[in-house]
Amino acid sequence: MSYLEAIILAIIEGLTEFLPVSSTGHMIIGTALMGLEPSDFVKLFTIFIQLGTILSVLVLYWKRFFKSLDFYYKLVVAAIPASILGLVFNDVIDSLLESPLMVAVMLVVGGVILLFVDKWFNKPEIANSDDISFRQAFIIGCYQCLALIPGTSRSASTIVGGMTQKLTRKAAAEFSFFLAIPMMLGASLVKLYNFFKDGNTISNEEINLLIVGNIVGFIVAIIAIKTFIDILTKYGFKAFGWYRIVLGLIIIVMLLSGHSLQMI
Repeated sequence: MSYLEAIILAIIEGLTEFLPVSSTGHMIIGTALMGLEPSDFVKLFTIFIQLGTILSVLVLYWKRFFKSLDFYYKLVVAAIPASILGLVFNDVIDSLLESPLMVAVMLVVGGVILLFVDKWFNKPEIANSDDISFRQAFIIGCYQCLALIPGTSRSASTIVGGMTQKLTRKAAAEFSFFLAIPMMLGASLVKLYNFFKDGNTISNEEINLLIVGNIVGFIVAIIAIKTFIDILTKYGFKAFGWYRIVLGLIIIVMLLSGHSLQMI
């Protein structure tokens, strides 16, 4: 992996992690377009640079993390379902991460859902994510399990889950940002542990690539979060739904017609 490829992937991660368009799906497509082999380090890189995007949430919402212990307890409760399923089906999920077709199909499916979600859940009652109950936090966490399928989008599943629990679009999005912290931190540490457990080593060059990736992802994610909240509050999900559908269909057509995604 070159520094240019690392920067491109970090930009993709920063732009898409908190948008309902599937950052994992975009990372899979990005690596395929650049012709990167799904080596152990490439897989580690695509997960580990999420630490930079986690830091962006901490920087933008740092005051929210000093309110009460209940806030942390709710995040832990919401993180439980996907954490358990992720550990149990880790090998299956890893194999799906190499399938651009799976990503494309789920982009389309998720996109269709996003076209209608604003109409389905148009009577919110909770404008502050701090006000949700533990039961609501757990239900949102159950929705997050859908994101274990590449191309679904963790952000989309948890935001929609929040809206089913009467949260406003903004409150649901913010809770989704907060919930990303334990999930992404856990995923990064597990991936790092498995990387070394399998006998892999990491060079100084690869450490530098990880550092650059996290820095770029952090900067881009800050911009993406601020922009996303504005768009979501004013216009809802339709633009993201159409984007997913168009992108997914383009990839499906390319793959089914025998074309390779490798363009770089």
